[in-house]
Amino acid sequence: MAADIKKNDDFSKGPISKTVLRLAVPMVLAQFVNVLYNIVDRMYIGHISDTSVDALTGVGVTFPILLMVTAFANLFGSGGTPLFSMARGAAQQGGEEGEKQRERAADVMNNTFSMLVITGVILCMVVLLIKKPVLYLFGASDATYPYADSYLSVYMLGSVFMMVSLGMNGFINAQGFANRGMLTVVIGAVVNIALDPLLIFVFDMGVQGAALATVLSQLVSAV
Repeated sequence: MAADIKKNDDFSKGPISKTVLRLAVPMVLAQFVNVLYNIVDRMYIGHISDTSVDALTGVGVTFPILLMVTAFANLFGSGGTPLFSMARGAAQQGGEEGEKQRERAADVMNNTFSMLVITGVILCMVVLLIKKPVLYLFGASDATYPYADSYLSVYMLGSVFMMVSLGMNGFINAQGFANRGMLTVVIGAVVNIALDPLLIFVFDMGVQGAALATVLSQLVSAV
């Protein structure tokens, strides 16, 4: 096991092209799968009888807010990952300085996790407080607002899970385990695809079911 970890962990070993492909291909696939979250939700919402047009429009209005949450996740994740990588690289020299760098890498990862959780909670509270004027500002109408409100309210209550799963995923890739990083995204997408029809149609939850399916799938990815 230690040998396998070392092989994945040390980017200085082997051809550069092979290392790039080993890391890049799973990461690209993970990003592609991540896009499926919104696509799958909209596919099922589009099949809700009678109200599909208003429901789809309402969910679409929430997109700028969801994008903002994603931006904060990337802010800390993309900022912390290179600092973490540099500290781990410097730790290879060993000795007292190497130990300090290992501790610094751990601190960076811990601080990133803390900022993701804290920011997720703050964003949830702020968005839920001002959601109505913001949704109308982004184009909601009296007909579409109830759907936008239902989707956004459920989504924001689980936004911390999305921020953790997205923001911390880079730390897995930074250690050389791109396949495992891809798995955390894929397993969430699979859960989302399975839960969407169950919650939307079987339990008749509509757009709230779509949002809940997304939240639960992101919880699985975060775990």
